[in-house]
Amino acid sequence: MNNFMNTKYSVNFFVLLALFALSSACSQQSKQQTNQSNAEASKFQHPEWAKNATIYEVNVRQYTSEGTFDSFKKHIPRLKKMGVEILWLMPIHPIGEKNRKGKLGSYYSIKDYKAVNSEFGTLRDLKELVKTAHENDMKVILDWVANHTAWDHIWTKKHPEWYTKDENGNFQPPIEDWSDVIELDFNNHEMRDAMINAMEFWVKEANIDGYRADYAMDVPTEFWNRAREELDQIKPVFMLAEAEQPDHHNKAFDMSYAWKFHELTNEIAHDSAGPKDIDQYMAWEDSTFPNHAYRMYFTSNHDENSWNGTAVERYGPALEAMAVLTSTIDGMPLVYNGQETRINKRLEFFQRDTIRWKGSELYEFYTKLLQLNQNNPALWNGKAGGDFVRVKTNNKNEIYAYKRIKNKNEVFVLLNLSDQKQTVTLKDFPSTTFTDIFSENSLKIGDDPIDMNPWGYRVLKK
Repeated sequence: MNNFMNTKYSVNFFVLLALFALSSACSQQSKQQTNQSNAEASKFQHPEWAKNATIYEVNVRQYTSEGTFDSFKKHIPRLKKMGVEILWLMPIHPIGEKNRKGKLGSYYSIKDYKAVNSEFGTLRDLKELVKTAHENDMKVILDWVANHTAWDHIWTKKHPEWYTKDENGNFQPPIEDWSDVIELDFNNHEMRDAMINAMEFWVKEANIDGYRADYAMDVPTEFWNRAREELDQIKPVFMLAEAEQPDHHNKAFDMSYAWKFHELTNEIAHDSAGPKDIDQYMAWEDSTFPNHAYRMYFTSNHDENSWNGTAVERYGPALEAMAVLTSTIDGMPLVYNGQETRINKRLEFFQRDTIRWKGSELYEFYTKLLQLNQNNPALWNGKAGGDFVRVKTNNKNEIYAYKRIKNKNEVFVLLNLSDQKQTVTLKDFPSTTFTDIFSENSLKIGDDPIDMNPWGYRVLKK
């Protein structure tokens, strides 16, 4: 019995020893991978011009009655004055006809990666648009759809092996509802080569400045890493990921969607979230993303507008307060075309549905916010921007107040996140003279209580 027990314990000891060694090796490997990831992130270089950039999404089809590059081009000087630096063009490629949705189809059903949709104009027209943007010290990025193509993309005939197949060997959509597209197989490295070659084409031929990567989370990160490396050899590019994935920022992407924050703003407008939830979000973002990462904050985009409702629908009277919040709290602000008119129309996705440019009710409002974002280093992007400092008030459940500080530059934001009038007393706030960016009046803040209208806001700078 004793001999048996000694043998048993001896075996268990060596088993535990082996498990410990395996665990230590795995832990060491994980630590090495984390250190490598951190080292990669610390070396990330954004284009110099991007540090104080703002972004504006352009739906060419719906922007003007003509729906062309040439007709949109005339708006570039106006957008420059509004404080826009990056123009993000939704996909400009020919749209598939097989299994097409609606009359004109989805921009995201690509038939040829190296061609221009004749609906919008010619390659020469696109080049002229980019040239005009550059002459106005603006940049142009194209929407790139890497995960899938149209059913009648030229690759389906020449290279059917570049696609994933169902159990019967047929092409298949990446998601059942996306019936107008079929999924590419990123295990095929010839396809990856062709994809990157097509991305290089537009940088070389049209002199574009980067890409917005559609559905980026379902494409391998190593593909994006390689694409960025090869594009940067042509010129420093800017890359935006439609994703919220921290490792995207190690090598591939300058900026990613602040989706969680967007969801939070909708909840705030419906009184199901408030200041403490914003604090929790900010703590999550700080602990999740590298400090150089640019995060894109928004109240609308093409998906939100068409499928979930206009900003006017979703936010109601809280619209302007949420725009102030997303333009000043962190990252880079996005404006979707038409928001400067207070657009209250869900734009059709598969057919012509021109934006009604009757007046520009919020043009000055967005101009003040975007120009502040460009010109005040406290609001710049990533590490170039200022520190976030929370300001305490007597109305902790209704009022959200904060500063952004960079050297001698300071922006102070005060928001009433409720539908009731509030009288606000700031805590531990030294008396300071600011300039209100909207009225351009000087205001001394810190001594007296401040009256705030329902969903009211103050944006002050010094």
